[in-house]
Amino acid sequence: MATQKFNVKYCVLLPLVLVVTVFLLAVPTSFFGISALTATQQRVIALFVFAALMWIFEIIPNWTTSLLVIVLSLLTVSNKGLGFLCTPEAGKLVDYKQLMASFADPVVMLFMGGFVLAIVAEKYGLDVTLARVLLKPFGKKPRMVLLGFLIVISIFSMFMSNTATAAMMLAFLAPVLAVLPKDDRGRVGLALAIPVAANIGGIGTPIGTPPNATAVRFLADAGAEIGFGAWMLHMVPYVIIMIAFAWVLLQFFFPFKAKEVVLEIPENKADKDWKYYAVWVIFLGTILLWMTEAVHKVNSNVVALIPLALLTMLGIFTKEDIKAINWSVLWLVAGGFALGTALQGTGLAKVLIEAIPFGSMSVVVVLVIAGLICYFLSNFISNSATAALLIPILIVVAEGMADPAAANNAAFLALGGTKAMIVFIAVCASIAMCFPISTPPNAIAASTGLVETKDMSKVGIIIGVVGFVFGFFWLTKIFPFA
Repeated sequence: MATQKFNVKYCVLLPLVLVVTVFLLAVPTSFFGISALTATQQRVIALFVFAALMWIFEIIPNWTTSLLVIVLSLLTVSNKGLGFLCTPEAGKLVDYKQLMASFADPVVMLFMGGFVLAIVAEKYGLDVTLARVLLKPFGKKPRMVLLGFLIVISIFSMFMSNTATAAMMLAFLAPVLAVLPKDDRGRVGLALAIPVAANIGGIGTPIGTPPNATAVRFLADAGAEIGFGAWMLHMVPYVIIMIAFAWVLLQFFFPFKAKEVVLEIPENKADKDWKYYAVWVIFLGTILLWMTEAVHKVNSNVVALIPLALLTMLGIFTKEDIKAINWSVLWLVAGGFALGTALQGTGLAKVLIEAIPFGSMSVVVVLVIAGLICYFLSNFISNSATAALLIPILIVVAEGMADPAAANNAAFLALGGTKAMIVFIAVCASIAMCFPISTPPNAIAASTGLVETKDMSKVGIIIGVVGFVFGFFWLTKIFPFA
């Protein structure tokens, strides 16, 4: 069976991916039907398709594909790339430092901090203790434990970085996985609960995820301000319904074999010396700092480095522990950031969006097309970057349709107007979770080694479709903003 998979991957899928990529590179720019498309932008299109197909088929490890994306971007679209390709005539070039900085992106640092916390939590027994406390109200039945994870993660994600939440919950997941049989498909569902709940939960408040904050800011500038309470009143019910749907979906695809989840603290854990209590203080202090970012103004990415500095200084996190960091996940995430940098740095993302004639479309078509674009882009580049790119453009489109003199004004207002459109775009950014590189919480789930890309894509597509359709009707018909 392994040999057969090897043959299919390398003898069928890999040649197919290469043929498609070379074709996209070889055709004239006019083939894409986009005026003024540059050579560098065409190369990014080919690189984008190459990366997507390689990630989907998993012909080589996903982190290896990410590394290839960075190297190929540096060679073909950067200002320090191959001399005969990277010329001013080829189009706008990307600063090579920005591409290489993907390896040390602030979110990568947040990942590293999360991994460090998870490692020391396991080393000193905090993971089991905290998991038991948080999950105790949900009992011992695996399906209720799954619900517990979904609820706890989604609540945390409303008030702190969903990436930080996912990194924190990784520590709580390990002891639960340890007591389930190795062949229990429910383990996959538990791992996927992290990104699903983190991504959906962030929709609940204006500070839950950057696209929400971007939407609130531009709506305020357009005179359509939404308060914190009003946002929660409208969007928390959406989150509750989507979490309930995700709970049913994960059980359907990944049924549990075990009848009970009983967490026991192993006998051979470290002695409760000063290091044990120091780990508790640093662990809880980091979570507190993540939750109170709005008060102290220290970014969650910066906060993630504090435990790394303290734990290494105290000799708690050693050079041997460094080897336990999941470096392949860090590289995987870096490749996604590099692809996003190339998309924006060459101007391709803006060109693609501006090529769509929103002005000549019906209101429903505008909302659906804009939502689909946001959803598609957010699966491959940062949802924050997608929202920052799309929302300013769509605010202008929305203001045009909101003009009383506009032909489609009545239809636009009937569908909730500017608020419904822009909040819907923020929702579409958050429900994009098809690949390990789609969101940092997805990559954290991939770091468990339990989740195959096909499983993540299957769940991600279904939640994306349901979340998209339900979000559209929720914001335009069921419970629109006043």
